[in-house]
Amino acid sequence: MIDEKKEVKASDEDRFHDRDNKISLEIFTDLDENIKCIEYLFHDCMDVVKREVNICKDAKFRIYGVYVDGLVNRDILENYLLSKVFEYKNLNGEVFDSKITPTKLVMQHFSATFDVKEVEGMDAMANAVLSGDSAIFVEGSKTGLVIATRGWPARGVSEPATESVVRGPRDGFTETIRFNTVLVRRRIRDTKLKIKMVSVGTRSRTDVAIVYVDDIVRPELVETVEKRIDKYVIDAIFDSGYIEQLIEDSWKSPFPQTQATERPDKFAASLLEGKVGILVDNSPFGIIVPATLNAYYQASEDYYQRWQIMTFTRILRYIVSFLSFALPGLYIATLNFQPQMLPTSFAISIAASREGITFSTVMEIIVMELIFELFREAGIRAPGAIGHVIGLVGGIVIGQAAVDANIISPMIIIIIAFTAICTFAIPDYSLTSAFRLIRYLFIAFSAVFGLYGFLIAALLVLTHLSSLESFGIPYLAPYNISDQNDSKDLKDTIFRFPTFMQTTRPIFARHTQRTRLRVKSRINAQDVAPGPNSGVTNGQVKDENNKNGGGE
Repeated sequence: MIDEKKEVKASDEDRFHDRDNKISLEIFTDLDENIKCIEYLFHDCMDVVKREVNICKDAKFRIYGVYVDGLVNRDILENYLLSKVFEYKNLNGEVFDSKITPTKLVMQHFSATFDVKEVEGMDAMANAVLSGDSAIFVEGSKTGLVIATRGWPARGVSEPATESVVRGPRDGFTETIRFNTVLVRRRIRDTKLKIKMVSVGTRSRTDVAIVYVDDIVRPELVETVEKRIDKYVIDAIFDSGYIEQLIEDSWKSPFPQTQATERPDKFAASLLEGKVGILVDNSPFGIIVPATLNAYYQASEDYYQRWQIMTFTRILRYIVSFLSFALPGLYIATLNFQPQMLPTSFAISIAASREGITFSTVMEIIVMELIFELFREAGIRAPGAIGHVIGLVGGIVIGQAAVDANIISPMIIIIIAFTAICTFAIPDYSLTSAFRLIRYLFIAFSAVFGLYGFLIAALLVLTHLSSLESFGIPYLAPYNISDQNDSKDLKDTIFRFPTFMQTTRPIFARHTQRTRLRVKSRINAQDVAPGPNSGVTNGQVKDENNKNGGGE
């Protein structure tokens, strides 16, 4: 029992919360006690609306409703709940002569919506109210009702800002988790698509959805994801980045071990490969696990356009990604230690451009790298129009002024600018951030040991990548384990083979569900090219159908 005359203090509230901040109170059969509990828990919460309604003229039936103003959809609340309540308000009581429980009675007569459920415990009721639902307490019942009335302000579905494409869907994830699950359901209309909801954060109670295709994913992968999410007790989860950092394999590595995406089509395609997706409420980024280095070079547009041009584009991505972290170090190693490797005319041109420069090549590159990082950060934090001006005008003005003042050589400006362009050509921002860090490793080793140092840095990075794993999958897969799937996974790596040749799923999927494309009426997946000259005629298909007992 709660003494309503007692002063409410923070220390008093702790008596009704356990270590994980869950409310330990149960729902009372006495409605007055439930009212005291709600008044106590939501003390000084002016946005919480509480109302008691007496049903029947003799007030023999009482209900108590609670919701948060601004989080509920007022149309649903008024049309599907309040209208029914007032419709039965002046009855004489004949409708209450039923043997069913009071909560069942309310569900049958006073709620015109299907999305209503019976819950136990004050913690579940309070959590529902704070999530945008409406809670109903009924006189004489130890359970309460939760009616789905969520209707908070939300951003509509729009084009992803970080993963734009020329050809392909333009819808992207939003901050509302229910919108995001709908976008995935729209693409995979299969009852085997499972969405498990969990609550993370003792204070925020953030909804987290674990999404997978039941018959394709490995059961141990789903179990591992659930265990890692449930491993920690944290105050709040405000973005999927929190989950990423809590479930990754190696926190010391600068390389991402989970893949974040704003695109529902990319998210759904990963699920059909046997991966697990994680959606977090209030975050427009979904998480895909496991992640491999090869996956960061794959863009959604690769599968919407012809394989020849996209193969060329992928080769270009791998080349520019190498230059994005290796070019400054390679320039230092060549110019300072092995200038004889340069053509004579080119070496003379560089020497002439450096005439009068007081700083060393290493210092020039480090200073310009830091200045460019400053421009990047300022452009992100500044308002949209001003951010573009800072990046464009600031770079041109400061770069030209530094060259005119003989502080920086023109060749260094070219090297840094080309390196920056290379980083923007990589599809995944997380991988770009890792390359920005290891770039300084190459600069340091090249400045001390020359080309030998450059090779040592490359060997260190390659060794580190070889040792990394993401949820049991090697980070360099399928390059280092191609034999496990008869080298078929290599058809979607540096070279993007035609769609009709990609007949099997990657190693992430169950062995029994590796086939994802086959010619109709053929049990075994085979590479059969489309078109009239594919080697398969209508007559052959009919003959096979007859042999199989009249298939499709």
